[in-house]
Amino acid sequence: MKIIKLLTPAIIVMMACGIARAGNTKDESTLTKAHAINTYVDAMTRGKMDGLSDVIDQSAKFTMMQGKHIGSYGKKQMLEFLSKIKNVEEDCTTSTSTFESNTNVTVVKVDMQFSTFTRSNYVTIANTGNGWKIINVYSVFN
Repeated sequence: MKIIKLLTPAIIVMMACGIARAGNTKDESTLTKAHAINTYVDAMTRGKMDGLSDVIDQSAKFTMMQGKHIGSYGKKQMLEFLSKIKNVEEDCTTSTSTFESNTNVTVVKVDMQFSTFTRSNYVTIANTGNGWKIINVYSVFN
């Protein structure tokens, strides 16, 4: 009887921790194509970082081409950069259009029209088995 009295609180604490941790993870049903693109657009145009890390795959590549200069970045570098402009709303008009879509991969063009230039982002999202995640972004400035 003493063993049951001692183990019961420990089991309750372990269950509570497991439930709390499970509540903080994104499951596959939340990580849809639309969620991935909307989260990306919110981060880029409104500085809203909520959920961005969840929709970017660990191996994602970000490439930016401005004139003849090409820069390539990983997930960590992009999140660090975006965290510096958190909650900054860009003065641009944003539009999206789907280039290609199938059961495994979708490519979406996200145009950010500023007063003097346009930033076109070609965002590739893939069904990773853990939901739809951004795997590649290629940005061109015109």
